[in-house]
Amino acid sequence: AIQGVTDVVPSYAALAVYYDPLSIGFDELRKLLIELTQGTTPLEDGVRVDATLHRIRVRYDGQDLEEVARRTGLSADEVARIHSGSDYRVFVIGFVPGFAYLGPLDSRLVIPRRDAPRKRVPAGSVAIAEAQTGIYPSETPGGWHLIGTTHARMFDPLRQPPALLRVGDKVRFELE
Repeated sequence: AIQGVTDVVPSYAALAVYYDPLSIGFDELRKLLIELTQGTTPLEDGVRVDATLHRIRVRYDGQDLEEVARRTGLSADEVARIHSGSDYRVFVIGFVPGFAYLGPLDSRLVIPRRDAPRKRVPAGSVAIAEAQTGIYPSETPGGWHLIGTTHARMFDPLRQPPALLRVGDKVRFELE
């Protein structure tokens, strides 16, 4: 709500603030941002106190589930149990509108991205790659391992706000 700020883009370790220099000067904006970030944002263990916990039902039926199980030395049921056994934090929203990078993923499930990305990953696909998990909000190309599906709508342009998740929110996957 700072006059002249046109966009704010969070990432893993930074916050980009875009502004109109004809509406507000750099020094004034810098001073306001420093004031806003010095103890006024309620945090608890690095997470927003007002973070929402989202419970998302998942059917562990992804086309890569058996491969993930084989590569991790687990059964498909164990992959589902481990994946649904933790709360994940929304680290950042990116890639496409509504795609939340969630983590950290249990170390037993950490595997690299696919060697070759798919040209089409269906919306609602629950996937893992490296130490993260996420849900594809729309049909897009993608290189993560698909372990399940959900009916949750991660992005709806008619909803306010359009993205279901916000940076700092928590997600708990529940077996469907």
